[in-house]
Amino acid sequence: MKEKKQAILKIQSNIRRNLADFLIKKEFIEISPVILSPMTDPLNHPTAPGDLICYGKKYHITQSMIFHKQVALKTLDKIFVFSPNIRLEQTDSNKTGRHLFEFTQLDLEIKDAKREDVIRLCESMFVYLIKKIKKECKEELSYLKRNLKIPKTPFKKISYKKAYKKYGKDFEIKISKKYNEPVWIVDMPIMHREFYDKEHNDKPGFLADMDLIYPGGYGEALSGGEREYKYEKIRKRMKIKGKRYKDFEAYLNIAKKGLPKSAGFGIGIERLTRFICGLKKIEEASLFPKIPGKECI
Repeated sequence: MKEKKQAILKIQSNIRRNLADFLIKKEFIEISPVILSPMTDPLNHPTAPGDLICYGKKYHITQSMIFHKQVALKTLDKIFVFSPNIRLEQTDSNKTGRHLFEFTQLDLEIKDAKREDVIRLCESMFVYLIKKIKKECKEELSYLKRNLKIPKTPFKKISYKKAYKKYGKDFEIKISKKYNEPVWIVDMPIMHREFYDKEHNDKPGFLADMDLIYPGGYGEALSGGEREYKYEKIRKRMKIKGKRYKDFEAYLNIAKKGLPKSAGFGIGIERLTRFICGLKKIEEASLFPKIPGKECI
Protein backbone atom coordinates (compact mmCIF):
# COMPACT_ATOMS: atom_id res chain seq x y z
CA MET A 1 0.00 0.00 0.00
CA LYS A 2 2.83 2.41 0.88
CA GLU A 3 4.59 1.69 -2.41
CA LYS A 4 1.37 2.32 -4.37
CA LYS A 5 0.79 5.65 -2.65
CA GLN A 6 4.40 6.66 -3.30
CA ALA A 7 4.01 5.87 -7.00
CA ILE A 8 0.76 7.87 -7.23
CA LEU A 9 2.18 10.90 -5.45
CA LYS A 10 5.39 10.89 -7.50
CA ILE A 11 3.26 10.93 -10.65
CA GLN A 12 1.10 13.72 -9.23
CA SER A 13 4.18 15.79 -8.45
CA ASN A 14 5.35 15.22 -12.01
CA ILE A 15 1.91 16.30 -13.31
CA ARG A 16 2.04 19.61 -11.46
CA ARG A 17 5.61 20.37 -12.52
CA ASN A 18 5.01 19.60 -16.19
CA LEU A 19 1.75 21.55 -16.35
CA ALA A 20 3.52 24.58 -14.90
CA ASP A 21 6.50 24.14 -17.26
CA PHE A 22 4.18 23.92 -20.27
CA LEU A 23 2.31 27.10 -19.37
CA ILE A 24 5.43 29.07 -18.46
CA LYS A 25 6.87 28.20 -21.89
CA LYS A 26 3.64 29.67 -23.32
CA GLU A 27 4.36 32.92 -21.44
CA PHE A 28 1.78 32.42 -18.70
CA ILE A 29 2.43 34.01 -15.31
CA GLU A 30 1.67 31.99 -12.18
CA ILE A 31 -0.28 33.88 -9.51
CA SER A 32 -0.94 33.00 -5.88
CA PRO A 33 -4.21 31.29 -4.88
CA VAL A 34 -6.98 33.14 -3.05
CA ILE A 35 -8.33 31.22 -0.06
CA LEU A 36 -10.74 33.78 1.45
CA SER A 37 -12.70 36.49 -0.32
CA PRO A 38 -16.04 38.32 -0.22
CA MET A 39 -16.64 36.82 -3.70
CA THR A 40 -16.42 33.24 -4.94
CA ASP A 41 -17.97 31.01 -7.59
CA PRO A 42 -21.63 30.28 -6.70
CA LEU A 43 -21.45 27.06 -8.80
CA ASN A 44 -24.45 25.59 -10.59
CA HIS A 45 -25.10 22.71 -8.21
CA PRO A 46 -25.90 22.61 -4.48
CA THR A 47 -23.06 22.94 -1.97
CA ALA A 48 -23.14 24.00 1.67
CA PRO A 49 -21.74 27.49 2.30
CA GLY A 50 -18.19 27.72 3.59
CA ASP A 51 -18.31 31.14 5.22
CA LEU A 52 -16.63 32.82 8.16
CA ILE A 53 -16.37 36.26 9.69
CA CYS A 54 -13.06 38.12 9.38
CA TYR A 55 -12.73 41.47 11.15
CA GLY A 56 -16.49 41.86 11.22
CA LYS A 57 -16.94 41.10 7.51
CA LYS A 58 -18.31 37.96 5.83
CA TYR A 59 -15.80 36.02 3.73
CA HIS A 60 -16.26 32.93 1.57
CA ILE A 61 -13.84 30.02 1.35
CA THR A 62 -12.88 29.71 -2.31
CA GLN A 63 -15.02 27.33 -4.38
CA SER A 64 -13.15 28.44 -7.50
CA MET A 65 -11.16 31.49 -8.53
CA ILE A 66 -13.29 32.33 -11.58
CA PHE A 67 -13.88 35.97 -10.55
CA HIS A 68 -10.29 36.52 -9.46
CA LYS A 69 -9.04 35.18 -12.78
CA GLN A 70 -11.08 37.78 -14.64
CA VAL A 71 -9.82 40.55 -12.36
CA ALA A 72 -6.20 39.34 -12.65
CA LEU A 73 -6.36 39.97 -16.41
CA LYS A 74 -6.66 43.69 -15.72
CA THR A 75 -2.95 43.40 -14.83
CA LEU A 76 -1.66 40.35 -16.75
CA ASP A 77 -2.53 38.82 -20.14
CA LYS A 78 -2.15 35.08 -19.40
CA ILE A 79 -2.33 33.62 -15.91
CA PHE A 80 -2.48 30.27 -14.14
CA VAL A 81 -2.82 29.22 -10.51
CA PHE A 82 -2.86 25.96 -8.56
CA SER A 83 -5.94 26.88 -6.55
CA PRO A 84 -7.10 24.93 -3.47
CA ASN A 85 -10.90 24.70 -3.64
CA ILE A 86 -13.39 23.85 -0.89
CA ARG A 87 -16.76 22.58 -2.11
CA LEU A 88 -18.98 21.10 0.58
CA GLU A 89 -20.75 18.66 -1.72
CA GLN A 90 -23.81 16.64 -0.78
CA THR A 91 -22.93 13.46 1.13
CA ASP A 92 -24.07 11.05 -1.58
CA SER A 93 -21.39 12.42 -3.93
CA ASN A 94 -18.91 10.18 -2.07
CA LYS A 95 -20.33 7.23 -4.04
CA THR A 96 -19.12 8.51 -7.42
CA GLY A 97 -15.41 7.96 -6.83
CA ARG A 98 -14.87 11.40 -8.44
CA HIS A 99 -15.60 13.88 -5.63
CA LEU A 100 -13.57 15.39 -2.81
CA PHE A 101 -14.69 18.42 -0.83
CA GLU A 102 -11.13 19.79 -0.80
CA PHE A 103 -9.09 19.57 -3.98
CA THR A 104 -6.63 21.50 -6.13
CA GLN A 105 -7.56 22.97 -9.47
CA LEU A 106 -5.22 24.24 -12.14
CA ASP A 107 -7.03 27.38 -13.24
CA LEU A 108 -5.92 29.42 -16.23
CA GLU A 109 -7.29 32.42 -18.10
CA ILE A 110 -6.27 34.32 -21.26
CA LYS A 111 -7.17 37.90 -22.12
CA ASP A 112 -8.98 38.39 -25.46
CA ALA A 113 -9.17 34.62 -26.04
CA LYS A 114 -12.06 32.69 -27.57
CA ARG A 115 -13.25 29.22 -26.63
CA GLU A 116 -11.42 27.62 -29.54
CA ASP A 117 -8.16 29.18 -28.36
CA VAL A 118 -8.34 27.51 -24.95
CA ILE A 119 -9.57 24.23 -26.46
CA ARG A 120 -6.46 24.08 -28.67
CA LEU A 121 -4.25 25.04 -25.73
CA CYS A 122 -5.79 22.33 -23.55
CA GLU A 123 -5.38 19.64 -26.19
CA SER A 124 -1.75 20.57 -26.71
CA MET A 125 -1.14 20.65 -22.95
CA PHE A 126 -2.83 17.29 -22.41
CA VAL A 127 -0.79 15.55 -25.11
CA TYR A 128 2.43 17.17 -23.81
CA LEU A 129 1.67 15.97 -20.28
CA ILE A 130 0.89 12.37 -21.26
CA LYS A 131 4.12 12.15 -23.26
CA LYS A 132 6.12 13.50 -20.32
CA ILE A 133 4.50 11.15 -17.80
CA LYS A 134 5.10 8.12 -20.04
CA LYS A 135 8.77 9.10 -20.35
CA GLU A 136 9.51 10.27 -16.80
CA CYS A 137 7.34 7.91 -14.72
CA LYS A 138 7.85 4.56 -16.47
CA GLU A 139 8.50 2.63 -13.24
CA GLU A 140 5.49 4.10 -11.43
CA LEU A 141 3.13 3.47 -14.35
CA SER A 142 4.44 -0.09 -14.62
CA TYR A 143 3.88 -0.64 -10.89
CA LEU A 144 0.29 0.64 -11.25
CA LYS A 145 -0.18 -1.50 -14.41
CA ARG A 146 -1.27 1.61 -16.30
CA ASN A 147 -0.66 1.76 -20.07
CA LEU A 148 -1.35 5.37 -21.07
CA LYS A 149 -2.41 6.16 -24.61
CA ILE A 150 -1.33 9.44 -26.19
CA PRO A 151 -4.57 10.95 -27.55
CA LYS A 152 -4.97 12.22 -31.10
CA THR A 153 -5.90 15.84 -31.69
CA PRO A 154 -8.26 17.50 -32.28
CA PHE A 155 -10.53 15.79 -29.76
CA LYS A 156 -14.06 14.93 -30.81
CA LYS A 157 -16.75 17.55 -30.06
CA ILE A 158 -20.38 16.79 -29.20
CA SER A 159 -22.95 19.46 -28.46
CA TYR A 160 -24.79 19.27 -25.13
CA LYS A 161 -28.09 19.09 -27.01
CA LYS A 162 -27.02 16.09 -29.13
CA ALA A 163 -25.39 14.32 -26.16
CA TYR A 164 -28.51 14.69 -24.02
CA LYS A 165 -30.81 13.55 -26.84
CA LYS A 166 -28.73 10.44 -27.59
CA TYR A 167 -27.63 9.37 -24.09
CA GLY A 168 -30.02 11.01 -21.62
CA LYS A 169 -29.20 12.97 -18.46
CA ASP A 170 -26.24 10.73 -17.55
CA PHE A 171 -24.59 11.38 -20.91
CA GLU A 172 -21.21 12.38 -19.44
CA ILE A 173 -20.58 8.99 -17.84
CA LYS A 174 -22.01 7.10 -20.84
CA ILE A 175 -19.79 9.03 -23.24
CA SER A 176 -16.80 8.54 -20.94
CA LYS A 177 -17.35 4.77 -20.96
CA LYS A 178 -17.97 4.59 -24.71
CA TYR A 179 -14.97 6.49 -26.06
CA ASN A 180 -11.28 5.66 -25.74
CA GLU A 181 -10.19 9.24 -26.46
CA PRO A 182 -11.08 12.50 -24.65
CA VAL A 183 -14.32 14.16 -25.83
CA TRP A 184 -15.48 17.78 -25.66
CA ILE A 185 -19.06 18.59 -24.69
CA VAL A 186 -19.84 22.09 -25.98
CA ASP A 187 -22.65 24.67 -26.06
CA MET A 188 -24.45 24.13 -22.76
CA PRO A 189 -27.95 25.64 -22.36
CA ILE A 190 -27.85 28.97 -20.57
CA MET A 191 -29.53 27.67 -17.38
CA HIS A 192 -27.04 24.81 -17.02
CA ARG A 193 -24.15 27.14 -16.17
CA GLU A 194 -23.55 30.18 -14.02
CA PHE A 195 -23.96 33.84 -14.99
CA TYR A 196 -20.27 34.40 -15.78
CA ASP A 197 -20.25 32.12 -18.86
CA LYS A 198 -20.78 34.02 -22.11
CA GLU A 199 -23.81 33.45 -24.31
CA HIS A 200 -23.14 32.80 -28.00
CA ASN A 201 -23.81 35.88 -30.10
CA ASP A 202 -25.29 33.77 -32.90
CA LYS A 203 -26.90 31.01 -30.78
CA PRO A 204 -29.17 32.66 -28.19
CA GLY A 205 -29.81 30.45 -25.17
CA PHE A 206 -26.53 28.55 -25.53
CA LEU A 207 -23.12 29.29 -24.04
CA ALA A 208 -19.62 29.49 -25.55
CA ASP A 209 -18.34 26.95 -23.04
CA MET A 210 -17.12 23.38 -22.85
CA ASP A 211 -16.43 20.36 -20.64
CA LEU A 212 -13.72 17.82 -21.35
CA ILE A 213 -14.64 14.18 -20.67
CA TYR A 214 -11.96 11.59 -19.90
CA PRO A 215 -12.18 8.22 -21.68
CA GLY A 216 -12.40 4.93 -19.82
CA GLY A 217 -15.29 5.89 -17.53
CA TYR A 218 -13.32 8.52 -15.57
CA GLY A 219 -15.89 11.25 -16.22
CA GLU A 220 -15.46 15.01 -16.35
CA ALA A 221 -11.93 16.41 -16.56
CA LEU A 222 -12.45 20.16 -16.77
CA SER A 223 -14.90 22.97 -17.39
CA GLY A 224 -14.33 26.29 -19.08
CA GLY A 225 -15.23 28.66 -21.87
CA GLU A 226 -15.60 32.33 -22.66
CA ARG A 227 -16.58 34.75 -19.88
CA GLU A 228 -19.24 37.39 -19.81
CA TYR A 229 -17.49 40.71 -19.22
CA LYS A 230 -20.14 43.37 -19.86
CA TYR A 231 -21.62 44.79 -16.67
CA GLU A 232 -25.24 45.03 -17.79
CA LYS A 233 -25.18 41.53 -19.30
CA ILE A 234 -23.74 40.15 -16.06
CA ARG A 235 -26.59 41.76 -14.11
CA LYS A 236 -29.15 40.42 -16.59
CA ARG A 237 -27.77 36.89 -16.32
CA MET A 238 -27.72 37.12 -12.53
CA LYS A 239 -31.40 38.03 -12.58
CA ILE A 240 -32.20 35.09 -14.87
CA LYS A 241 -30.31 32.77 -12.49
CA GLY A 242 -32.08 34.18 -9.44
CA LYS A 243 -28.92 35.62 -7.84
CA ARG A 244 -29.06 38.58 -5.46
CA TYR A 245 -26.95 41.52 -6.53
CA LYS A 246 -25.90 42.26 -2.95
CA ASP A 247 -24.30 38.80 -2.64
CA PHE A 248 -21.89 39.73 -5.45
CA GLU A 249 -21.42 43.40 -4.68
CA ALA A 250 -17.61 43.22 -4.69
CA TYR A 251 -17.57 41.56 -8.11
CA LEU A 252 -20.17 43.89 -9.59
CA ASN A 253 -18.27 46.95 -8.43
CA ILE A 254 -15.21 45.74 -10.31
CA ALA A 255 -17.24 44.69 -13.38
CA LYS A 256 -18.84 48.13 -13.55
CA LYS A 257 -15.38 49.68 -14.00
CA GLY A 258 -14.60 47.20 -16.77
CA LEU A 259 -13.49 43.60 -17.18
CA PRO A 260 -11.41 42.28 -20.09
CA LYS A 261 -12.70 39.76 -22.60
CA SER A 262 -11.33 36.35 -21.72
CA ALA A 263 -11.60 32.59 -21.86
CA GLY A 264 -10.13 29.85 -19.71
CA PHE A 265 -10.74 26.65 -17.81
CA GLY A 266 -10.07 24.78 -14.59
CA ILE A 267 -8.86 21.18 -14.36
CA GLY A 268 -8.85 19.18 -11.12
CA ILE A 269 -5.41 17.82 -10.24
CA GLU A 270 -6.75 14.86 -8.23
CA ARG A 271 -9.11 13.82 -11.04
CA LEU A 272 -6.25 14.13 -13.51
CA THR A 273 -4.08 11.99 -11.23
CA ARG A 274 -6.87 9.43 -10.94
CA PHE A 275 -7.14 9.18 -14.73
CA ILE A 276 -3.40 9.02 -15.40
CA CYS A 277 -2.83 6.42 -12.67
CA GLY A 278 -5.97 4.41 -13.49
CA LEU A 279 -7.33 4.63 -9.94
CA LYS A 280 -10.73 3.33 -8.87
CA LYS A 281 -11.48 6.19 -6.47
CA ILE A 282 -10.27 9.77 -6.32
CA GLU A 283 -9.31 9.54 -2.63
CA GLU A 284 -6.33 7.40 -3.71
CA ALA A 285 -4.96 10.53 -5.43
CA SER A 286 -4.49 12.46 -2.18
CA LEU A 287 -2.38 11.91 0.92
CA PHE A 288 -5.08 13.56 3.06
CA PRO A 289 -8.33 13.07 1.10
CA LYS A 290 -11.44 14.98 2.12
CA ILE A 291 -14.32 12.62 1.35
CA PRO A 292 -17.83 14.13 1.43
CA GLY A 293 -19.75 13.12 4.55
CA LYS A 294 -16.73 11.64 6.33
CA GLU A 295 -14.50 12.98 9.06
CA CYS A 296 -11.06 13.49 7.54
CA ILE A 297 -7.77 14.81 8.92
